[in-house]
Amino acid sequence: MAHVSPYLNFNGTCEAAFNFYKSVFNGEFMNGIMRFSNMPEHCKPGDENLVMHVALTIPGGNTIMGSDFPDSMGEFKKGNDFSLAISAGSEEEARRLFDALGAGGIVDMPLDKAPWGALFGQLKDQYGITWAVNYQYEPIPQH
Repeated sequence: MAHVSPYLNFNGTCEAAFNFYKSVFNGEFMNGIMRFSNMPEHCKPGDENLVMHVALTIPGGNTIMGSDFPDSMGEFKKGNDFSLAISAGSEEEARRLFDALGAGGIVDMPLDKAPWGALFGQLKDQYGITWAVNYQYEPIPQH
């Protein structure tokens, strides 16, 4: 069954923000903080220390996720500072949700194998909401 989490984008302050949220919610980072340098094939010069992905568990079984939004990904502005992340329970569920949410919308990243061992895609639905669909084939490596 799919799990939906808010995904927050920051303009270089993701790590500070998530350390703050960790102190507020008394949560724990899942798999630590992944930096763009952990995926050199996707890292542009100057982005090495920026946060590529972080997930914080908070009470009640909820998760907040986030990343920095480097200039190489476009202009950071109000409206692209958040999305909804779906962690699908199966590849079939990920494909079904991606196709259904994408009906009448715009695909930003087609659903495909990602370097972190997942099936991943991102789209804007017909109402302009950004959804990131992820099905994790393999555990994310610890760094």
